[in-house]
Amino acid sequence: MSALPRISLKAEVTEHLRSVFLNKEVLAAVGLQEAELRFQKLLTCLSHPPSYTCVRASTHLAPLEDIRLRLEEELKKQQKWISSPEQPSIHVAPHPRITDVLLLPVDGPRPVEQLSSEVVVGAQCGSAVLRGAHVFAPGIIASPKYMKAGDMVSVFSDLEGRCTRGATSFQGNKVFVGNGVAEMDRSAIFATETPARGVGVQMVDPLYQSPSFDGVLPSLVFLQNLPSVVVGHVLAPRPGEWILDMCAAPGGKTCHIAALMGDKGEVVALDRIQNKIDRIRQNAQMLSLQSIKAYCFNSTQAVSDEPKQEAKGPPFPPESFDRVLLDAPCSGLGQRPNMASTWSLKEICSYPPLQRKLFQAAVRLLKKGGVLVYSTCTVTLAENEEQVAWALNTFPCLTLQPQEPHIGAEGMLGAGLSPEQLCLLQRFSPEVNWDQIETTAPLAFRADRDTIGFFIAKFLKT
Repeated sequence: MSALPRISLKAEVTEHLRSVFLNKEVLAAVGLQEAELRFQKLLTCLSHPPSYTCVRASTHLAPLEDIRLRLEEELKKQQKWISSPEQPSIHVAPHPRITDVLLLPVDGPRPVEQLSSEVVVGAQCGSAVLRGAHVFAPGIIASPKYMKAGDMVSVFSDLEGRCTRGATSFQGNKVFVGNGVAEMDRSAIFATETPARGVGVQMVDPLYQSPSFDGVLPSLVFLQNLPSVVVGHVLAPRPGEWILDMCAAPGGKTCHIAALMGDKGEVVALDRIQNKIDRIRQNAQMLSLQSIKAYCFNSTQAVSDEPKQEAKGPPFPPESFDRVLLDAPCSGLGQRPNMASTWSLKEICSYPPLQRKLFQAAVRLLKKGGVLVYSTCTVTLAENEEQVAWALNTFPCLTLQPQEPHIGAEGMLGAGLSPEQLCLLQRFSPEVNWDQIETTAPLAFRADRDTIGFFIAKFLKT
């Protein structure tokens, strides 16, 4: 059900995406009308949150059922589902195929009445609210002139980033995301001497109702999009292996790989930004994972020119790793909910060259007989299927491999790949079934289809 406007993009980006989704191969397969319909669905579903929340459970620390029961208990204590007396029962369900995933339904869109007192937040903050977050003070851009802690307010997301910080009202392009209670006075939120921290508005009646996981069982549950969890299972790490996560921040996949290995072996995590590496180390410590070694390093330069040296840190000799995950930097156009993007077409198209540099390093660092998994959270051909076609032409040593689990769709037409090759790829395409999934369908059925946009390819090096 459409409750929000479609994603706001620059006109040149919209036209570029239309040319992608209406390419010659797609038009020959499904026709103009169906291709255009799918493209319009994509623009609409990207602005809406998935109909469930996905949680990865730390099954290396406790059995899944124990974590499920504890999570249900904690969420019932919160009693933050809806503000009306009729609260729905909280039910956390295990995914039937993915053994460390728990699913929770999202209730929405809900009939929420807008109030006269309005708080305006940034687009990123508004998207977080649609997935169950409260409003943290740094995300607040405007509030009523005399707002005090305890006031009931309606929260709106500024789609185009045009609201001036500290404004008392805003009449621009904004979207209502729900009602909440102010936790701070306006003067504290916009104090110039000491920047405000913590929750600024606690959401009590959101448009989409899902639990807040702030501080909930931090060592046992990790909020992660379902396709991101699938990536770790597709990589299929084994105890004792040496594995490289080339673009590791924020570290969810790194920690998942280490957990799947039983914390036996070594997972090398690289990222260019030091505070992101610090965060990975903190997460590893919180999850009691000793096998993760994180380094601040540019992965395009991770291959050493000295092939015989013993390297404890980057750069590494060629053919060092049993498995490599390249979760590549990308345009991020598959993320949901995303109500607005201000990126230019030049920015969108800047990623493929970087991805190829990283891919070249990944192939060099991978042992013969090793596995390389390439993934993105975007929907473009240039960053997904076209990169696979380029890789297969550039590196004869690589062959595509089946993926397990394979719960997404096959690859998208348009890059000249064969039907057999497309079947080996995994593209999560929420636009295909977005408005056709019955709310009464089993949660796992909805979860596998109502995802973020995501892409996975698995290669073997021979």
